[in-house]
Amino acid sequence: MISANPRVRRTVGITLGILLLFTPACSRGKQGPYPKKVIVLGVDGMDPVFVEQHWSELPNLDRLRRQGGFRRLGTTTPPQSPVAWATFITGLAPSAHGLFDFVHRDPATLEPFSSMGETEPPRHTLSFGSWVIPLSKPRIRTFRRGRAFWEILVGRSIPVAIVRMPTNYRPIPAGEALAGMGTPDLQGTLGTFSFYTANPGETSRPVAGGRLVKITPVENRAVLQIEGPPNSLRKGQPTTTADLIVDSDPDEAVVRLRLGDSLTILKQGEWSPWLVAEFPLVRHLVNVRGMFRVYLKQVHPWLELYVSPTNADPRSPELPLSAPADYSRDVAAAIGPFYTQGIAEDTAALREGVFSLSEFLEQSKLVLDDERRLLRYSLDHYRGGLLFVYFSAIDQNSHMLWGRHEEELSRVYREIDDAVGETMEKANGADVIVMSDHGFTSFDRAVNLNAWLAREGFLIRTASLDIDWPHTQAYAMGLNGLYVNLAGREKNGFVQASSRQMILEKIREGLLALRDPWNGHAVVESASIEPPDRANAATTPDMIVGYAPRYRGSWETALGGAPEPMIYDNIDAWIGDHCINAADVPGVLFANRNITAENPVIRDLTVSILRLFGASPGPGMDGKEVF
Repeated sequence: MISANPRVRRTVGITLGILLLFTPACSRGKQGPYPKKVIVLGVDGMDPVFVEQHWSELPNLDRLRRQGGFRRLGTTTPPQSPVAWATFITGLAPSAHGLFDFVHRDPATLEPFSSMGETEPPRHTLSFGSWVIPLSKPRIRTFRRGRAFWEILVGRSIPVAIVRMPTNYRPIPAGEALAGMGTPDLQGTLGTFSFYTANPGETSRPVAGGRLVKITPVENRAVLQIEGPPNSLRKGQPTTTADLIVDSDPDEAVVRLRLGDSLTILKQGEWSPWLVAEFPLVRHLVNVRGMFRVYLKQVHPWLELYVSPTNADPRSPELPLSAPADYSRDVAAAIGPFYTQGIAEDTAALREGVFSLSEFLEQSKLVLDDERRLLRYSLDHYRGGLLFVYFSAIDQNSHMLWGRHEEELSRVYREIDDAVGETMEKANGADVIVMSDHGFTSFDRAVNLNAWLAREGFLIRTASLDIDWPHTQAYAMGLNGLYVNLAGREKNGFVQASSRQMILEKIREGLLALRDPWNGHAVVESASIEPPDRANAATTPDMIVGYAPRYRGSWETALGGAPEPMIYDNIDAWIGDHCINAADVPGVLFANRNITAENPVIRDLTVSILRLFGASPGPGMDGKEVF
């Protein structure tokens, strides 16, 4: 996964208040028991080497491998979460399903955008005064091509429940599903926190993944404007707000929170429960309901509070969180509210210094607790067919803990191991599969790939280090992607198609020879030239750069920047990653049945699950059988 940058987050987009007015209802009947049972736990980022070094702490995974088998599971090129999960969903290679990175670029504008989808506003509206009335429905677009493998199962009347599958927003209307990675918050971003502080040395300003808001309490009272969704019924779509009134005790480290008619007492270092806010689109007539959590970081000498991104409330969702639409309501009625934002662990708050490491781990544990409750609900209601449940905790914690905080990361692995044990106890004869999309390694040195392209003469920079597009042959954007500035495709392209291959061969030769001047180590292990793909021509990179372990493309490169230096020490709190050469970061595959394939890859697992149900793979699903 990747920490969302504001420029990328904005491209997710959202149109609220009117969205569910146009969301078709999906019916689901209560089905009886189905004889074939397959339960899949998708554990993002579980690393085989870490597992092998901690068998004694992971008794349930150890028991699972002894019952059946354990293999390293080959990932995709590049080994990024949306790419790998899209391959698992469709059984297709990235060249066919069209996802190559967290960040794609629009060749017509050369602007980055989120690869996981966007919400298009209604095409037809009626305006009068300051109001905008929709006459057609908004549309949520996913950029992933191909058919989800569980649609094949539903077509054979096999029950399916898909809980928080990444890149499945809006959820495919097949079986029961809760949306996962790619689901926005109510502001239409992949997650925007707010940190309110009365620190006299601070100023209000945006930061990566959030915003700092300077407050000035009066007589121990502060009124915080909690930002909600853009008002899609007003011209200019101004941001809606709800007032959170915070009264601080003058002597004790405690506050009282008032939101509407609700009161909450919070001690310093405590998290609030979910607080429900109504954001007005048309005052007294149309509101959008959202929910958020508050962490009271400090009361004295000055007040500081963290407010989570505003999530859609699964009990009254303003976004299409599930299929059918009432599924999220049923789940929340049973287990209570839960994080609905796609990537809920707030790594950005840690990177920006808002959270300490212990505070981040506590917030991350809240997310994992939600995932455990979703698993229990799913197991309690499971009557056969396919059940898939996703866990994000290992991935997000590995980004912040890898290589330096082993005990803290081990605790997360042990928690997942407990979930595996709970699943095995309730499996009732089911095939149990535990898999991950990729593994992990350290992120010690950052590479400004565009700076290298500039040094080698493939990219030309102006005096201000901007890119001189009319004279540039190639550029990098995203964490692994490299593009030729192709005439007829890029905004300012001038390289002829006949020269594409020659330029890429020269770049590959140079990258494979690149050595870190600080230690002499190879920086790049692979540089695969991607064949042009007609269906995905606008987004397919011309080259996928596979960095060596400990190296990764810089945050600046991800957004197309070209600063110096070419290679530098990573001093960010984000210390672990996997966006490197795919061979170095395989995932895991456990099963309580014999694994016959020696070197399975993630596409094979898609086909094999279909085969377990006696179903034939769809077109393009050419993986081999694993079991």
